[in-house]
Amino acid sequence: MATKLNGDGRKPPTAATNLIAGGGAGMMEALVCHPLDTIKVRMQLSRRARQPGAPKRGFIKTGVEIVRKETPLGLYKGLGAVMTGIIPKMAIRFTSFEWYKQLLVNRETGIISGQGTFFAGLAAGVTEAVAVVTPMEVIKIRLQAQYHSMADPLDIPKYRNAAHALYTVVKEEGFGALYRGVSLTALRQGTNQAVNFTAYTYFKEWLRVWQPEYASGNLPSYQTTLIGLVSGAMGPLSNAPIDTIKTRLQKTPAEPGTTAMQRITRISADMFKQEGFHAFYKGITPRIMRVAPGQAVTFTVYEYLKEKLEKSGPAVLVGSRYEE
Repeated sequence: MATKLNGDGRKPPTAATNLIAGGGAGMMEALVCHPLDTIKVRMQLSRRARQPGAPKRGFIKTGVEIVRKETPLGLYKGLGAVMTGIIPKMAIRFTSFEWYKQLLVNRETGIISGQGTFFAGLAAGVTEAVAVVTPMEVIKIRLQAQYHSMADPLDIPKYRNAAHALYTVVKEEGFGALYRGVSLTALRQGTNQAVNFTAYTYFKEWLRVWQPEYASGNLPSYQTTLIGLVSGAMGPLSNAPIDTIKTRLQKTPAEPGTTAMQRITRISADMFKQEGFHAFYKGITPRIMRVAPGQAVTFTVYEYLKEKLEKSGPAVLVGSRYEE
């Protein structure tokens, strides 16, 4: 299915619009969904192979244990790193996606194909991974992996907060440590956003075809939330093993004389040998529960803020053109 680029008569959102709308959407998504991300990371880092007959340790039990041992604040470990990077991350995601779409659009018809949308999302995901997400993830995972109690002032962890974790990692392991797992992160983010933006664009166009009254404006918020939820769930299902291997790789310091590919291969082999194939899908439930609602919140808040900013800005829509 091909879609007309900016077929609703509006020009692409500016970088400032993407910064404000994307940043606001990202902060709301982080505040709502971060506890599920912490549970996901703990499940992925768990190396316990289930014994025959032993009860499965699911995301609910993992979350309850975190709250019991580390207080409810334990679910928000690493939030500082996320909040620091979320505004540039979302601004880069939406701005680069629009820019890549402009490069891939058919110049004669103004139409971008489904394949073009897919590759624009893929490139946007890789761009955000290299620019922001990888360092943010390294710091976040280091904080989330700590089992200290947030209520006990005497239980002092190695990393006290995001800034201290950043300083400690760079001091002890070098700046390059912030980009550990960048290839896997880029692969995960790229596939996530390729699937996410493609599905969201398709669903949005189909709803506009079925509801002509929304052809030149935003869909109702509940519809944006619904299609964001469905499209957001598709990415984690397509790349769960990549995310699990990436999490384990970023948690530990580098080993002298060992390349990243050697570590990735060894981590994968050890997981399969010691824990079985299901280990690659550890944390998939909380990840879907975190990413799908996260994308629903992101798209809903982004579309809402973008519309408000465009209406309040100096640009006025005249017919199918903008006049400044």
